[in-house]
Amino acid sequence: MEKEKYEWGDGVYTLLSWFKKDKVKSARVFVAGCGALGNEVVKNLALFGVGHIYVVDFDQIELSNLTRSVLFREEDAYNHSYKADIVAKRAREINPQIEVTPIVGNLFSEVGFGIYRSVDVIIGCLDSRIARYQLNRLALRAGKSWIDGSIENLTGVVKVYAPGISCYECSLSRDEFNHIMLRTGCADVVRSQTSKGRVATTPISASIVGALQVQEAMKIIHMDTTGEEDHDTTPTPFKTLQGKMLRYEGMTNAMNIYKISSWKKICPAHEQWTDIIPCDSLSATMTVRETIKKLKEILKAEEVEINMCNNKFIDVIATDHPQKEFEVMIPESQLDHYIKKNKELRQLSYRTLIHKHFFENIDDRFPYQDMTLMQIGIPRFDVLQVSTEKGISYVELSADSY
Repeated sequence: MEKEKYEWGDGVYTLLSWFKKDKVKSARVFVAGCGALGNEVVKNLALFGVGHIYVVDFDQIELSNLTRSVLFREEDAYNHSYKADIVAKRAREINPQIEVTPIVGNLFSEVGFGIYRSVDVIIGCLDSRIARYQLNRLALRAGKSWIDGSIENLTGVVKVYAPGISCYECSLSRDEFNHIMLRTGCADVVRSQTSKGRVATTPISASIVGALQVQEAMKIIHMDTTGEEDHDTTPTPFKTLQGKMLRYEGMTNAMNIYKISSWKKICPAHEQWTDIIPCDSLSATMTVRETIKKLKEILKAEEVEINMCNNKFIDVIATDHPQKEFEVMIPESQLDHYIKKNKELRQLSYRTLIHKHFFENIDDRFPYQDMTLMQIGIPRFDVLQVSTEKGISYVELSADSY
């Protein structure tokens, strides 16, 4: 029997006075984190029929995740499946008419900045200050609003950060900021810390906060890029939580909204990358040699230098006790995993110092010209920060666009 052809949401969402089917169908949403909150958020986005969802997480599924993660199954834990892969698979089962792109990696160093630029809204389903700090910088760099959610026990919090209104980094206390600075000194430490620690919570808290996050995302999708309602159509009746915090306390059934409009004049997180040059002939699969040659042509420059903003390239590490060198040839974000897999390094005392020989900038003098950009730590669809004798330019690896 031939399957009946239908358009997702017809006869249901079309009855809502504020719902714009075309906007939702063409919307692109980035979800950072695929744990309990991420499960609820992606499930709801799929049910709404959001056209393209990007899901990012580098963790594998554990049995302990099953109690509050609606998209995970027991077999996923036994198979050590990656959260992002399974979330994407189950979301497509819910709604076969949408696209869901999983990215197994670190959101700071292994997700191309082109994705951040291409989406309508970013939703953070993270469990550490470090990860929020990183996501905030990338979202503001792209000029995008992001919706932060957190849960613990019967309590849930939703905050919406928006350029020019509120910034996560501006809201940190001095002690919180110093702690993050200490932790972000090494990308390998960041990778191991961003998802550590199990938080005692319930599936109810995750459901409530995830639903509120998606509700805020739908409001932002229905607005234009200036944050104003689209007055070419019927005005929408809602207000967003931009610059505010909603706190739900399940113990007492209390829900309150507070202002969090923290936007300091001088904050490094407010840096925006503008005038980005798209280049359909550049890809992260190209070698360093090919890329530098192409950049010289595009920028009409004699000398170019690629700044490894988020992910240094390490060729050698050395230990002080015993004194020994190890050739690693990896991006810094992969160092923690490398050490865990290397039996000799894994058995070293925690007091052993590990020294790194790394490259922060890539130019004609880089000794590994035949390595690809991905191999040295530049992800697909990234934006390169390039220094030349004429100044700094930003060039997108547009051949990798999703």
